Amino acid sequence: MDEKKLHIAMYPWLAMSHLNAFLQLSNKLAERGHKISFLLPEKTLSKIEPFNLHKQLINFVPVTVPCVDGLPPGTEATTDVPYPLQPLVMTAMDLTEPAIEATLSVLKPHFVLYDYTHWLPTLAHKLGIKAILYCSVSSVTIGYLLSPERKSLTEAGLMNPPPGFPSSMIKLSAHEARRLAFATVQLFGGIPFTERQLLCLTLCDAISFKTCKEIEGPYCDYLQTQFGKPVILAGPEFPEHSSSALEDKWVNLLCGFEAKSLIYCAFGSECIMNKNQFQELLLGFELTGLPFFAALKPPIGCDTIESALPEGFEERVQGRGFVLGGVVQQQLILNHPSVGCFVTHCGSSSLSEAMITECQLVLLPTVGDQIINARLMGGDLKVGVEIEKDEEDGLFTREGVCKAVKTVMDENSEVGKQVKENHAKHTQLLMKQGLESSYIDGFVQNLHDLLMPN
Repeated sequence: MDEKKLHIAMYPWLAMSHLNAFLQLSNKLAERGHKISFLLPEKTLSKIEPFNLHKQLINFVPVTVPCVDGLPPGTEATTDVPYPLQPLVMTAMDLTEPAIEATLSVLKPHFVLYDYTHWLPTLAHKLGIKAILYCSVSSVTIGYLLSPERKSLTEAGLMNPPPGFPSSMIKLSAHEARRLAFATVQLFGGIPFTERQLLCLTLCDAISFKTCKEIEGPYCDYLQTQFGKPVILAGPEFPEHSSSALEDKWVNLLCGFEAKSLIYCAFGSECIMNKNQFQELLLGFELTGLPFFAALKPPIGCDTIESALPEGFEERVQGRGFVLGGVVQQQLILNHPSVGCFVTHCGSSSLSEAMITECQLVLLPTVGDQIINARLMGGDLKVGVEIEKDEEDGLFTREGVCKAVKTVMDENSEVGKQVKENHAKHTQLLMKQGLESSYIDGFVQNLHDLLMPN
């Protein structure tokens, strides 16, 4: 491999999950001696700075996010606003284009990695910089929704994959296709979301994913053929090894239960359910008769978790059921001996954490790429069981929750045995010594290849 050290700029979408994913890659590249210039807003910088493991090589470059009508003063990232205002954060980010051009013209990196800023490739090329689209969603999702072969983004069209798509297992129900069809035309920073993403995909020098061929190989090959440009893989997105210990309050809560008996449920930092479905989920856990720990945000219209609980629920599950808001140490909780089942919304980061544990997976996707991730995990890979929903309205019942959990937790369940065996097989594959390192080395080599004259 060419020993020349690279200088790489990063400018991710201003959402914590994206910032964290870009910083995780930055740490892996800096570990190999490559220089990183990480562009992000000043206040947001303080939130991720503690996770910079190579301060001598990863340099944070402050960016001023302009004011936009409709956003509270001082807004810098999606964490500063409720979900409906997030498209305006993209509007503000688009207005940073002149400042980013000025910054890159001084920094002169070899590459800039981005995700939603569709204008960045053209800007980069003008400055002699290569632009890499680093996708926060899976290759499966990009291939299903945005393949050039897809002729229709209508509800009917989205129910089935585009021609030539590698898998027949991934299909959408009517309510899922309806929601995605609506999302594709929603304005995101003033232009339809799909149009923005297609520009990102077609203008870049290469498309990159935080995955490996062992999991998503056919979809990566499909995209390379469809877009006619390199698809380079950074390897599986394993969480950074935590140097901290599980807090006493969680230790005390979890230690009272038998090994592999506890249901753990968490839906990420941005998922807010409606009250009815929130209650059905909890009543489903109650119905299993198993102990459970749910880390959820209060549902829509409720200020607290307590005010949203079903009537009499706390009394009935006392001592075996716990529902809490706030941040938890998910990686450490998933690895606790008492936890046997993980009910997840199928966000990419949560699935990555889950795949290197022994927890059985129950899948409950809510939006966008989570749905296709769930089909990949439950359908193609068969490492989890998805909770059944109504075909038309997308609602689930407490009985459906109970059935899915019991399926994976019952030792006599044939489906449960199958997903457990498949999960163990993929965990062993992903944890193979040297796999993660080999992908990062390959990623770097691919970057060097892109710098070679044609």
